[in-house]
Amino acid sequence: MNWKENKIVRIIIFLLSNFLALGIGVLLMENGPKEDWYLSLNKAPWTPAGWVFGAAWTTIMFLFSFYMTKLSFQFPFLDKKLITLYVAQWFLNVGWNLAFFNQHQTKIGIVIIVLLWLLIGYFTFKFFNKVKLVTLLIVPYLVWMTIAMSLNAYIIFNN
Repeated sequence: MNWKENKIVRIIIFLLSNFLALGIGVLLMENGPKEDWYLSLNKAPWTPAGWVFGAAWTTIMFLFSFYMTKLSFQFPFLDKKLITLYVAQWFLNVGWNLAFFNQHQTKIGIVIIVLLWLLIGYFTFKFFNKVKLVTLLIVPYLVWMTIAMSLNAYIIFNN
């Protein structure tokens, strides 16, 4: 088996990496969504129920793993640009939980989300010609980041 060309190996790597990011994010936010600090915030009227966040992130990371697998075959193996973009996305995704829930730094949180939104937007539009309709797999991530950005901004402006 040539693991450089094996789709199953790549999808497993992306699934593990993406779900590791979710797991680390949960650890870093500790009890954030259940703490008095968060519960006492004036939140946006469109804030989803707590369970929606877990369902959304699970779906997004699953779809993003397939997107990244397909995209990874459009570049030379271990392409530095693609790896750099992916790793930046990974750290921004994890970092938001630390900044927002753990450190209560809502303004740093919005900066992180805007950067993540821009990066996911870059993935969405820059690589459309390489993966065509597979781009639909990353659209939920971009939409969710738009919602998350609005929720974070609402908290900043209303607390």
